[in-house]
Amino acid sequence: MRVVLKIGTSSITTQEGNINSSAVSALCDEVAILRKLNHEVLIVTSGAVAGGVAALKLGRRPTDMPTLQALAAAGQSRLMQEYNVQLDRHELVGAQVLLVPNDFIDRHQYLHARQTLVRLLELGCVPVINENDAIASDEIRFGDNDRIAALVAHSVSADVLILLTDLKGLYTADPNIDPKATFIETVKADDELLSVRAGSSANTRGSGGMASKLAAARIASWSGVRTVIASAQRQNVVVDALNSVSGAGTQFLPRERELSARKLWIAFAAQPTGSVTVDDGARDALARRNVSLLHAGVTTVTGDFLAGDTIEVHDLSGAVIARGMSGVTAVQAGASAGLNSRELAEGISQEVIHRDDLVILL
Repeated sequence: MRVVLKIGTSSITTQEGNINSSAVSALCDEVAILRKLNHEVLIVTSGAVAGGVAALKLGRRPTDMPTLQALAAAGQSRLMQEYNVQLDRHELVGAQVLLVPNDFIDRHQYLHARQTLVRLLELGCVPVINENDAIASDEIRFGDNDRIAALVAHSVSADVLILLTDLKGLYTADPNIDPKATFIETVKADDELLSVRAGSSANTRGSGGMASKLAAARIASWSGVRTVIASAQRQNVVVDALNSVSGAGTQFLPRERELSARKLWIAFAAQPTGSVTVDDGARDALARRNVSLLHAGVTTVTGDFLAGDTIEVHDLSGAVIARGMSGVTAVQAGASAGLNSRELAEGISQEVIHRDDLVILL
């Protein structure tokens, strides 16, 4: 099988912010086991910024962007050095891959990145992936590495995505606060848990948290990829999670209806540049039937998007119910909101979003 492993900052660094050699060693030991079983493995790792903080002996993590990016540059080489050392023990070759948002947003770059990752696997390498935080232009990371891991899992057609964290898996409540919180073994593809809001990172070293892992599991589910959230501290966690051993983590089952690569890219990878709000009639039509979004169902338009840009579709409560590639500009959509097709100005597309460019997220 093809497996994507993601490990977060809090699981791969010490309380002081140093790269935890023991954690990297344990992870690479399990990677070696999977490789001996003829599985292909990709690692998505955090820890560059934390490694830079420790290397420069700053004592605490700064908050300003230039310093964070500089620290990522200082820490990434040390992080990769640690992986190389540990993979070398098993005669495995690590291959550093640094991604930026454009590698997922731009379709050409998306395909190019996938080609590179697949070729590395064919050559027998273990890709070690992180966001290229040192040169990210808009913000320090593209959401978080949980989301990147899910997008990588889709792009390489992985069988399993394993998200390693500080907790055993998903609980009914935060177990650090609520002593009655119970562990959830399995989440089905249509379970409402895939859309609930959970907490963000509770420590100063990481940026994710259970919310980002649930979002990643949702992306993976739409990709047809089984996802497991599990504790990085559990012995043999990767092998057990791969084999669906009871208690090895929370399993998120994939959807039976998988999105095409293009629609998954629209749904989760492309950066939205605006949104439209639709009335209840349009919401019901989109949810129940495979139809295009017409101007008549639009109530308001937000943003400054062009035809071909990705936009979100909100219902009257503000919830995002769909994403798609707009067939009109924001100006055209605003001027035509609520109009029937026969009332549209000449040359205006009848569809705000054509059904072939629309992904319903309900």
